[in-house]
Amino acid sequence: MVVGRKPPYAAESTPLPPEGFPPCRSLPSSSPLGPIVPRSTATSGRITALIPAQLLRKAEEFIDSGAFFAELAAMVAYPTESVHPEASVAVTAYLDEVLTPALTGLGCSVRTYGNEDPRGGPFLVGRRVESPKLPTLLCYGHADVVDGQADQWGEGRGPWTLTAEGERWYGRGAADNKGQHLVNLAALRLLLAEQGRLGFNLTCLFETGEEIGSPGLARFAAAHREGLRADVLIASDGPRVDAATPTLFLGARGGVQILLDVDLRPDAYHSGNWGGVLRNPATTLAGAIASLVDGHGGIRVPELLPPGLPDAVRRSLAGVTVANSPGDPAPDEGWGDISLTAAERLYAWNTLEVLSLGAADIDRPVNAIPGRARAVLQLRHVAGTDVSRVGEVLTEHLARQGFPMVDVTVLGRFPAARTPLDDPWVDWARAALEQVAERPVTVLPNIGGSLPHSVFTEVLGLPALWLPHSYPGCLQHAPDEHLLAPIAREGLVLATALFHALGNPTAELPLPAYAKGPR
Repeated sequence: MVVGRKPPYAAESTPLPPEGFPPCRSLPSSSPLGPIVPRSTATSGRITALIPAQLLRKAEEFIDSGAFFAELAAMVAYPTESVHPEASVAVTAYLDEVLTPALTGLGCSVRTYGNEDPRGGPFLVGRRVESPKLPTLLCYGHADVVDGQADQWGEGRGPWTLTAEGERWYGRGAADNKGQHLVNLAALRLLLAEQGRLGFNLTCLFETGEEIGSPGLARFAAAHREGLRADVLIASDGPRVDAATPTLFLGARGGVQILLDVDLRPDAYHSGNWGGVLRNPATTLAGAIASLVDGHGGIRVPELLPPGLPDAVRRSLAGVTVANSPGDPAPDEGWGDISLTAAERLYAWNTLEVLSLGAADIDRPVNAIPGRARAVLQLRHVAGTDVSRVGEVLTEHLARQGFPMVDVTVLGRFPAARTPLDDPWVDWARAALEQVAERPVTVLPNIGGSLPHSVFTEVLGLPALWLPHSYPGCLQHAPDEHLLAPIAREGLVLATALFHALGNPTAELPLPAYAKGPR
């Protein structure tokens, strides 16, 4: 699926790998991966007995040869910024010129669907049915990216031209999500070329609005439940727990965005002439926020907390280290609920964050009491938290605290969801991955961020597993977003092995019970 022709709005040339493109077999000690070097997959007798060594070598060679880089460069050249309506031309071209040929090459029938939600873009679905007796895999990816922020990238870099600097491949979408869904498409392609079959039925779903909250995705899934029937979802998005650790995660925290507005009067009044007799909306807002979350990040409203921390979740996070890669910021001591570990606070608990806060002009202050102050807060919450009445809960709490003048508006929501840790597909996937990783795979109950996991678990009723091919320091929503070549290389090996295990069950690694055919 090398896309050779240049779209009319893309960069002047599609970059190829730099001359003397280095294989990703070894890493300097300064690498975000540290000194860890994945062991050669061809050297383990146990692995070669279950997964053909030549298949895994081909996965490594696909990265080392520069072929993966060239394909990703062509994908990055499409400025598929869903936040900008005018980017719909690039989005449509990406579906037609990149993803449709990729899926057709896998033997899929492909169809594009419109979105009933006017805020969102189209959906693309590819289907390959080998036998109604085989399990069905659902894959997912998103074609859209965030704003390119073209004027903020480092020297010699830009959002729409993939640039290699050492092991970092810079470009918008390189990590989120084009590089990640390319890894999985390449793994499927390698498996099909090696075997002449996949050994399972395949459905691929691509959306074009994940970066703006996946508008219309849940409605589309509900309307097309029959066409999206499967036994398991395996997809890639988000980061590993750290660069060096192969990771599976089983869900995502949700988010509720909240506006607090203290609009007391249309004009500002002199602070000397009126100070002490006019309520200051900025001071009021600061007090209101402090009644919700203290100065050390502790949530003060019990209704905003989860019902508890399940023992299975606590056990899964034992030994998980947060911010374990060079260059990561160190977690702040004493921040949040100090009765929890850093991993528990990030992956198993709720947090209330102030995203923006303002009154008057902070760069040009004058001696006046402002008439209005506003703040946007975000409640990041884990599955099991009742957020159905967040607006009412906050309004009632603020009134009790003496702040009835603070207006509360819920700006948007994104649901939390989690595949159970004891789902049989979780143990199956971990066992398959550890055969080739040759080190423990970390299984997280969910990531700290948000993605549309609930669509697959709640709407489609599937176990959903995420195999991320990125890391927390990839800058995916910032300038200088990048994919780490060694993670892409290992990720392609892991994805190829996982798909091979799905299509070739053995007595040592049998599949969980599944419906005979798409369910």
